[in-house]
Amino acid sequence: MTGPVDVPAKLDEIVGLIEGARAMPMSASCMVNRVELLNQLEELRAMLPAEMSQARRLLRDRDQLVEEGRQDADRIIAAARDERARLIAKTEVVAEAALEAERLVGDAEDAAVQMRAEVEDYVDKKLANFEIVLNKTLAAVERGRSKLAGQHELSRLQENPDEPELPH
Repeated sequence: MTGPVDVPAKLDEIVGLIEGARAMPMSASCMVNRVELLNQLEELRAMLPAEMSQARRLLRDRDQLVEEGRQDADRIIAAARDERARLIAKTEVVAEAALEAERLVGDAEDAAVQMRAEVEDYVDKKLANFEIVLNKTLAAVERGRSKLAGQHELSRLQENPDEPELPH
């Protein structure tokens, strides 16, 4: 399988194969090439794990980015605390050192919060795109099933035009 995974396109191919199948006379059934249809379905089955794998990869990447952000933030905070301790150790500017160290810690914490927000925003956008792909796939499946159900009902009505339609 080469190129990007395109589950909706594969579903469209399968629906087209069924729609183009030769109808059986006096029946809602049709003849499809079993091998061809099974091959198409196997290809679709092979694509779905790729879609799920991509989602898991995005989640893993998000978790890794968040963890790296936490580690960076922890290092920044530790460095700020070390700097604060060093500045306090100098006796001439104890008051100024304490204020500067607090500012550094505050800046580091602000930077960590901002970094986390950016990472979560990035991952949220990726997950939203993946959700759109999955929704389109689901819609294609529903359309295919609806078409199949509609063809079955139309064929039944064509076979028995005088028969009243029964409620479902």
